[in-house]
Amino acid sequence: MFLLRLAARFLFSSKLQTALIMIGIGVGVSVQIFIGSLIEGLQEDLIDSTVGSRAHITISSEERGGLLEDDPSFKGDVEAFDDEIKVVSPVLEGPGNIDNDESDPVIVRGFDFDEANVIYDFEDRLVEGAMPDNDGFIIGNALADMLGVAVGDSISVVIPQVGFTPIDVDVVGIFDLGNRTLNESWMVTSLSTAQALFENDGLSAYEIQVIDVFASVELRDAMREQFPGYRIDEWQSENEDLLAGLEGQSISSLMIQIFVMISVVLGIASVLAISVLQKSRQLGILKAMGITDRKASLIFLFQGMILGIFGAVIGISLGITLVYAFSTFAVDASGDPVVRVLINPAFIAISAAVAILASLVASIIPARRSARLNVIEVIRNG
Repeated sequence: MFLLRLAARFLFSSKLQTALIMIGIGVGVSVQIFIGSLIEGLQEDLIDSTVGSRAHITISSEERGGLLEDDPSFKGDVEAFDDEIKVVSPVLEGPGNIDNDESDPVIVRGFDFDEANVIYDFEDRLVEGAMPDNDGFIIGNALADMLGVAVGDSISVVIPQVGFTPIDVDVVGIFDLGNRTLNESWMVTSLSTAQALFENDGLSAYEIQVIDVFASVELRDAMREQFPGYRIDEWQSENEDLLAGLEGQSISSLMIQIFVMISVVLGIASVLAISVLQKSRQLGILKAMGITDRKASLIFLFQGMILGIFGAVIGISLGITLVYAFSTFAVDASGDPVVRVLINPAFIAISAAVAILASLVASIIPARRSARLNVIEVIRNG
């Protein structure tokens, strides 16, 4: 405790100098927290917009265009396969054409909405009307605009695989999935209606969402072993460019944080090295009184620890303030943040720990320098 009090006394004898280095550490930590939170939020938004509302793993027939049996027992086995599996949604889909002059192509998809809503969130994405009941359909807003139809109207659809006689279907709702391609092409109904429309009781696929989207590769490999005879695909193998972009963002964020901490370490080391010179007379007297070289070194290690702790506290406060300020003022026309910034307590704790560790590392050089001070020379030179 004596050495700790002595280290604090040495530090705070030069209040302005100590305050500046603490603020410097704080700025470094705040930059770490802000950049890390910004990148993490950006990645979360990117992943959510890309794969948040789609299947992460798909089980389909090995035969191209083949159908699966609508087997509740198999579905139950897949649901129970791993705790990472959030939902298993059966789907039957097939091509169709609007019966108009252009014969616009569409994709008719039939779902069990109890499961499908977990993946696609149709209920919250309805902009007009209601969810399908019995034989009704919901369509994308882009398709509705293209055809000039509204809720309550009928659309004539041709299903080539069962014949070329137009079938009239009722539009009961209009959705916006945030993807123009899907909004232009999807016609969605219940699974039983789609099976009646396509005149079969099979399924095109089982669509699966998982809790951790990056666990899809391991789950796919395990499921291929457990369920042979099926084609099992996952989203990462189809989105290599996205994964490369996410990795690039993470690396750039890490590089920024590393260089920030290097600058902090150099600043602390230079300030404490000067402090050794400033306090050399006091150190010489302490050594003459019997303090060992090891204890003299500990004084500066304690100084580094104090600077790191106070700097980390300042940095956390400043970093969280920057995050909230960015979320408050950097908003789009609707008032939502341009980028959702995530505050991760674990990441903040790691940033604080890194700052304290960096401060201790930076204090090693002046600590060794203090240990090499010669008592006779210090007293001789005053």
